Parts: sequence; structure tokens; C-alpha cells
Amino acid sequence: MGLFSRTPVAPLEYSRTLWMRLWVGTVMVFLYAPLVVLMIFSFNDSKRNVVWRGFTTKYYEKALGNDQLIEALVNSLTIAALATVVSLVLGAVAAVMLWRFRFPLKGVIDGTISLPIIVPEICLGVAFLMFFSMVNWPTDLVWPFNLGAITIAHITFCFPFVTMVVRSRLANFNREQEEAAKDLGASEWQVFRDVLIPHIKPALIAGALLSFTLSLDDFVITYFTSGPDTITFPVKVYSMVRFSVTPEVNAASTLLIILTVVLTFVALKLQGVKAIAETH
Repeated sequence: MGLFSRTPVAPLEYSRTLWMRLWVGTVMVFLYAPLVVLMIFSFNDSKRNVVWRGFTTKYYEKALGNDQLIEALVNSLTIAALATVVSLVLGAVAAVMLWRFRFPLKGVIDGTISLPIIVPEICLGVAFLMFFSMVNWPTDLVWPFNLGAITIAHITFCFPFVTMVVRSRLANFNREQEEAAKDLGASEWQVFRDVLIPHIKPALIAGALLSFTLSLDDFVITYFTSGPDTITFPVKVYSMVRFSVTPEVNAASTLLIILTVVLTFVALKLQGVKAIAETH
């Protein structure tokens, strides 16, 4: 009977089974195969971009030489950076407030903060359009103040994601650490800085990366809140693909994908290096 006995698989060891690896591999191929095809056809020497005609890098030169495309990319990166910083602060403060304190209408405030995650983007876009039209938001400001409406809209739908991630991290926080720090003479600010922030740091990094990605590739809300002289990268790419998907569009999209991957890798690498340094 020993030949037919089977060692039970622990819950955390299912990733070692063949069927689970095949399933994960299939899902990864399904998700990332279109991106790989896009990057490959960005080197295609054909305007139709349907049949492979040869290798070329001229469309990267055209994309980098397109002033409007570069301006749109700079606008998107600027908006994403500003939205990430502000969303990180607002989201972290909101998460700590909802986790620590009890106050009237806490459930209502909690639900209101979660609304941008639930409401469809088309509804948010129309709402922002009506709001900025009602307050007569100026559209002829100089750069980067002309990005104000888009940045405010992006902050509104980005910071709830930060709040959600940070709150999930705070759920397993041991408050006895705070009490021990206060017993040793730490002030409220020192407890927050030296005890609470190190605990939620992984959630802050995850929330920042999530906010940056959501803001960078947003189209619907940006389309409704952008002014006549303001254009972002997704909106510019949409205006280009309305006629045809050319290798120039693929090249610009590939550059954005590479930029996003590099920024994510650097952020995770810095976090890993800092964690190793803290352990020593």
C-alpha cells in the first residue's frame, strides 16, 4: 500500500503542481501576448501593420520626432506624477482616519470614498465635465496649470485605491506596538513616523504604483476633462488609431510600456534594497 500512498499537498504548495503552473502560464500568455505582438509589429516595415514586411526602426524615429506625441506623453507623465503624490497623501490619511477613529457618519464617508471605484468611468467623466463647466474652470492657462482639471479628476478616482490598499495593510497591525512606543516616551508624531509608516510602507508603494498606472493610461475621464489645447498620451493615441493602427502608434505604445515597466522595476528594486539594509 505504500506504493499507492499519496502525500497530501499543503494549501501553500499548490503552486508546485503541474496543473497549476500550466494554468498560470496560460493566463499569463493570454494577458501579455497582445503586448508582445504590439512590440514586435512596432518594428514592422509596413504602413498597413498587418503583414510582416521586414525589420525597421524608422517608426521609432518618427514617434520620437512627433512633437505633438512627445508633448502628450510629457503631459501624461506630469499628470500621473502629480496625481500619484497627492493621492498617496490623501489615501494614506483617509485610511488611517477610517481605521483608527470613530466618528458620526463614518459609514457614509467610507462609502463615499469608495464611490469612484464603483461608479463607471463614463459617469465620472460626465460629472467632472458638468462640474468644471459650472465653475467656469479656465482652459487657457499656461503649462502646467492647464493640466489642473485633469489632475483633480485623476486624484479623485486614484486616491480611493490607495485608501483601500493601505486599509487592508492596517487590518493586521498590532496596536500594542504603538502603546509600547508611547510607554518609551515617543510622541504621537514619532509613533506615526517610526511605527505606523514602516508598517504600511509596502501598501504605500503598491498604492503609488497603482495610482500612477491608472492615471497614466486613463482615457475616458481625461477625454471629458481635457481642454481644447490640452492632450494626453491616451487621447493622442486614440486620435491616431481612429484612421488606422500604424507602426508609429505601436512604437509610441511600446515606449510607454517600457517606461512603465522600468519605473515599476526601479521602485520594487529600491524597496528590496532598503528592506535588506534594514534587516542588517
